[in-house]
Amino acid sequence: MEGLCYGGDYNPEQWPEEVWREDVALMREARVNLVTVGVFAWSRLEPREGVYTFDWLDRVLDLLAENGIRVNLATPTASPPPWFSLAHPDALTVTADGVRLTHGSRDTYCVSAPAYQEAAKRIAAALADRYGEHPALAMWHVHNEYGTWCHCDHVAAAFRIWLTARYGTLDALNEAWTTAFWSQYYSDWAQIMPPRKTQYLPNPAQTLDFRRFLSDEMLARYRDQRDILRPTGVPITTNFVFGAWVPVDHWRWSAEVDLVAIDDYPSGNAAEESAFAADLARSWARERPWILMEQAAGVQYTGRRMRAKDPGEMARHTMQHIARGARGAMFFQWRASRGGAEQWHHGMVPHAGPASRTFHEISALGRTLAELPPHTPAIDTEIAILWDYDSWWALQAPGLPSTEIDYLDSVRQTHRALWRNGTVPDFTHPSHDISRYRTIFAPNLYVITDAGAANLTAFVAQGGTLIVSYLTGITDEHTRVRLGGHPGALRDLLGLTIDEFRPLDAPLTLSTGQTATRWSESLHLTGAQAVATYPDGTPAITRHAHGAGTAWYVSTHLTDDGYADLLTMIGLPAPADPPGVERIVHRDGTTYTINHTTTTLGPGLSPGGFIVHPGPVKAETGQEW
Repeated sequence: MEGLCYGGDYNPEQWPEEVWREDVALMREARVNLVTVGVFAWSRLEPREGVYTFDWLDRVLDLLAENGIRVNLATPTASPPPWFSLAHPDALTVTADGVRLTHGSRDTYCVSAPAYQEAAKRIAAALADRYGEHPALAMWHVHNEYGTWCHCDHVAAAFRIWLTARYGTLDALNEAWTTAFWSQYYSDWAQIMPPRKTQYLPNPAQTLDFRRFLSDEMLARYRDQRDILRPTGVPITTNFVFGAWVPVDHWRWSAEVDLVAIDDYPSGNAAEESAFAADLARSWARERPWILMEQAAGVQYTGRRMRAKDPGEMARHTMQHIARGARGAMFFQWRASRGGAEQWHHGMVPHAGPASRTFHEISALGRTLAELPPHTPAIDTEIAILWDYDSWWALQAPGLPSTEIDYLDSVRQTHRALWRNGTVPDFTHPSHDISRYRTIFAPNLYVITDAGAANLTAFVAQGGTLIVSYLTGITDEHTRVRLGGHPGALRDLLGLTIDEFRPLDAPLTLSTGQTATRWSESLHLTGAQAVATYPDGTPAITRHAHGAGTAWYVSTHLTDDGYADLLTMIGLPAPADPPGVERIVHRDGTTYTINHTTTTLGPGLSPGGFIVHPGPVKAETGQEW
């Protein structure tokens, strides 16, 4: 497709056929050029096993093609039809409590159930055979938001196969899982179960491996469908959903899709969270294409209530993704549903219809995206944040020294501080090549391999600056504590050892005036220099020269203001723009300036507005979009 993609999930099966032509006319008005079709249409496409009713979808795709609108055609496997659930009750989801769920919502399936796997491949093959050469087809959308857990016997069998491949022998598994504790030693593979509901605390190594298994098991099912669709020669992806409940390692998955696609539904400060999601997606893609596949149109869902977006806010947040390199921006959904579980999920055409403010803004945004100048959306940055699923998942386990430990909150705070400082960071992983960065932040990197620790050590030795937060380097990849004093594999790099963890009941004020919350530690310096101290005079923030670089350690959770002071400590320059102004510069010189304030900040930069300067900027014309 030429230019940027723009559109959303289109569900014509929810509407009478006479509405379809109105939909297409409105899409043309809004400059929509791509719609996702069929995500939840399995029961309409296959009302009975092996009986397909494609006639309605034929008419939809033909109508879209006639009007120059391309299709991101989905395989509908996230929501099996009622006949499937009744015919194969063993393929229904089983919770950790042992409760088998029933049909009536979405995602009620077991990804490891043979009947589900075969049915999913059959519907994918039928769609490929019928629509693989359709002129409307631009992309395949496999499934929807992979992330469904199950603990049934099918999963147990698949888990054992995965563990056998990972460890080879029971001796190796018993050692990795520390099964000598609480008499959990396994003498036969058949004794191993998913981490179902148990009497007290589960084994943290088992629960971490189960998340890894679920990610790999779902990825295998994605590959099943992808490989069926591949002969059509059309790009293939699936939409990544983000949350603590999602057992998907997007670093691994991003290598398996033709373009990375994300769903982004901010629940707090939408400007900060949109930047966070976009930087993650760009980093997962690693200079390959990526797209914002879903976002809400006229409202934001805060977890407690929906909030109507302010005028211009929808465009502003969309432009944050485009500015960070998105190939396009999509919404869920095109037309708000009259009924069903998500009838109050907003649409590009809301219940009020096309005369609404939302649709007027949707149309204006579509015109803007269509008129943007072509450019290369690559971004060069010297700063990165380590993002590690093993650490996130391990720190969700019970039995930790504090219930206030929150990996995602720590990573978000690091990104938020950089965003407010006017910095666009990458995300990266301890196993990646990190040599091109100048500064790397490692928040709560609880789990680290020997190779990861060696990579960080070499980075600093070669001149890099590393900022390490509390609870980093504590365990190996099996969540076994690294003995000899924390922070385990990073002790020499940081020039210190930790004698004790001391979670805080109340905030403390450091010698630098920063406020410490949630957590503190008793540090013994073995070469590091104290930069800030606790009220009792013991070290709180340290700096240690290692080779040509410097490793910092922050032994407490700082407030946002304290974290901003930390950026000054390590030598980051002060932001060049006023608070609330976001500036993203691409490799080709194209510059996006986005105003998140309620104040006019210069010609063309109205409250909530944005400017795009093509690169290189022609000062004599001041050409802007």
